[in-house]
Amino acid sequence: MPKRPLEHPLRPGLSQIPTPVQPPSPDLPTALLGNLTPAQFMHQYWQKKPLLVRQAISDIRAPLSRDELFELAGNDVEARLVTHFRNQWQMQHGPFAASDLPSIRQRAWTLLVQGVDLHDDRARALLERFRFVPDVRLDDLMISYATDGGGVGAHFDSYDVFLLQVHGKRRWRIGAQRDLSLRPDLPLKVLQHFEPDEEWLLEPGDMLYLPPHIAHDGIAEGECMTCSIGFRAPSTSELTTQFLYYMAERGEMSGQLATPYRDPRQPAVTHPAQLPGALIEQVSAMLAKVTWKPQHVAAFLGTYFSEPKPSVVFEPPRRPLNEARFIQQALKTGLRLDRKTILLYDNRAYFLNGEENRLTGLKKWLPLLADTRHLEARRFVTLSHDSSVTALLYEWYCAGWIQIGACH
Repeated sequence: MPKRPLEHPLRPGLSQIPTPVQPPSPDLPTALLGNLTPAQFMHQYWQKKPLLVRQAISDIRAPLSRDELFELAGNDVEARLVTHFRNQWQMQHGPFAASDLPSIRQRAWTLLVQGVDLHDDRARALLERFRFVPDVRLDDLMISYATDGGGVGAHFDSYDVFLLQVHGKRRWRIGAQRDLSLRPDLPLKVLQHFEPDEEWLLEPGDMLYLPPHIAHDGIAEGECMTCSIGFRAPSTSELTTQFLYYMAERGEMSGQLATPYRDPRQPAVTHPAQLPGALIEQVSAMLAKVTWKPQHVAAFLGTYFSEPKPSVVFEPPRRPLNEARFIQQALKTGLRLDRKTILLYDNRAYFLNGEENRLTGLKKWLPLLADTRHLEARRFVTLSHDSSVTALLYEWYCAGWIQIGACH
């Protein structure tokens, strides 16, 4: 029997970019959040308590068909296969050829593909709906495909997540339990003692929001697909380590740490391998004098959160237009950020794919490009008179960071 693809829109070609879905206004009720405003949701639920929304997106379709997802899992993406055959949990890491996957008629297996938004405009368009949360927190869109009975076991996440059902049905059980200990004998993180206190069956268009550390278990009832919109939650240790590395790499701390160590009162010792107490005290005093300014923190955060993931590769145009033709086309169709591009800004600088640059002279249009991720043709008309701006945008175009053609 041939595989029956899930219902899905046509794959967009060069002239079929999905209609952009602007994030909801902070103060207007939206079906996505159960007719709460984003401001109400962030105040009442974000990182506080779960929220079930029936028909968050009533006309939802899976961003990718089943066959398209399987094909993507065979490429250089982060993919995992979780099986629960004969009551035994197993997990494998991709890439997976089609022959590596179990039959779709076999029960209790799940394929997880991370970062689908980096590879498909339809997935990126779905992710855009959740930009009422700052971009620095938005991580990626993962698609979970499961056959009947498939799941990944009762677990918890250390980050916020929206679980959007896009095909078929999945039964979720959740619990705000204190015991988060894991079974030590398994290749994936499964709770030892799962104690659910609520249960729901989600159908296409339904969505469940879970804050960090809420235990949950989702089981497919028939063939199903779930989109997980996850958020970045770096640890204090990670941020501290990366910030100090950032400061040292740019020489921001060199002046403060240039004083050499001196110990003119060091006596002769009988235990040469023992750390001297005076050394510990002096180095502690040195470190206590290390300081930084808020602008250093802002610059670090901008470059850190705009840095693409290691697996991201930008694709420059195969036959790039010359600059004059680039301008002509942009005047007709506008520009849009590539789906892999991360563009952030503050009142002093902008941060593009991990690079920091001064915002001076760009304040009239760059925040608009960053916030909406596109520039309409009529907006580009005013920019085309500034050769420095068109030269900069052309450079981004040649690097594959922006594309010609606004979303339809």
